[in-house]
Amino acid sequence: MSDEPVMKKFMYLNRKAPHGTVYALEVLEMILIAAMFDQDVHVCFLDDGVYELKKGQDAKGGLEVKDFANTYRALDGYGIEKIFAEQESLDERGLTADDLVIPVEVVSRAAMAELVASMDVVLSA
Repeated sequence: MSDEPVMKKFMYLNRKAPHGTVYALEVLEMILIAAMFDQDVHVCFLDDGVYELKKGQDAKGGLEVKDFANTYRALDGYGIEKIFAEQESLDERGLTADDLVIPVEVVSRAAMAELVASMDVVLSA
């Protein structure tokens, strides 16, 4: 038996709007923690979660939390490069990849479902 830690594929599904609850910020914190433990981290934005990456957000509503959208730029520094947005979720909200604060791979709903099915651990908020 090897003493090497087993790397698992983690998928974080971001489905909630970024402001008005603490879910989006807490998921971001979980993503960064998983990356620190050298896990294979995948981050997906779908439904209202695509708003988490929208440029020019106004964070003053809801819980009066600081706008953290630009914090997603730090993901690359943690070795997180597998970042996806669902095409249909963007379309339904009138957004494109150019409207987002970081580059993402835009995938179809069917491709997103296949990606989720290939993961060892899936966490959704």
